[in-house]
Amino acid sequence: MTPVPRPVLLVVAHGSRDPRHAATVHALVRRVRARRPGVRVETGFLDFDVPSVAGVLESLAAEGVRDVVALPLLLTRAFHAKSDIPAVLDAAPARLRIRQAEVLGPSPLLTAALERRLYEAGVSPADRSSTGVVLASAGSTDPEALAVIEGIVREWRRAGWRAVRPAFASAALPRTEEAVEALRAAGCARVAVAPYVLAPGFLPDRIARGAAGADVLADVLGPAPEVVQVVLTRYDRAASPALSATGA
Repeated sequence: MTPVPRPVLLVVAHGSRDPRHAATVHALVRRVRARRPGVRVETGFLDFDVPSVAGVLESLAAEGVRDVVALPLLLTRAFHAKSDIPAVLDAAPARLRIRQAEVLGPSPLLTAALERRLYEAGVSPADRSSTGVVLASAGSTDPEALAVIEGIVREWRRAGWRAVRPAFASAALPRTEEAVEALRAAGCARVAVAPYVLAPGFLPDRIARGAAGADVLADVLGPAPEVVQVVLTRYDRAASPALSATGA
């Protein structure tokens, strides 16, 4: 009996004029492929980079592919996940059955990835009680996205850090430098900035500049193992109806 192919995983990235963004996305996708060799994984970008999401979908349809899981490479469910991506998917060739997976966050695995990056940057678990942490994200006006950031902040406050403040590179306040100053004023002996972003680019660079007064600046999440696992979990959840419908 011929096995039913699993849906193609189309990783949908935002895109950036900064070449580091696409390089980081491709590094993450390579790790996803390595973890799931039985799944075809493609990458499409909403803007700036190629291939475009629309172009990838056209190519898949031309090849005869039927089932696709489009996975937004986004940490919060804001405008791109609610508007941009659905619009692109709605315009895809009719022969494709496309399911839009959930965005990556929130997830305890992403929180673990943030802490991994802090530890890699020089913070140790023993430093928690004396370290203030700035959770710095790209920023959004979407209440749902802002609530995700506040949820992580509350979780970290209960996890033993000296203090935790949110910061945003755009659309909301405070900025990273303001949060760093607030933690200094609160008596934190050490201040670390944890960027809640996936890849380098314009806004992550703004976060980095705002972290000039901090003691530690962690790296972006990038292809952290925890991020890879979240991608696969979101894919599996979205792919299940397609597999059930075909008897897999």
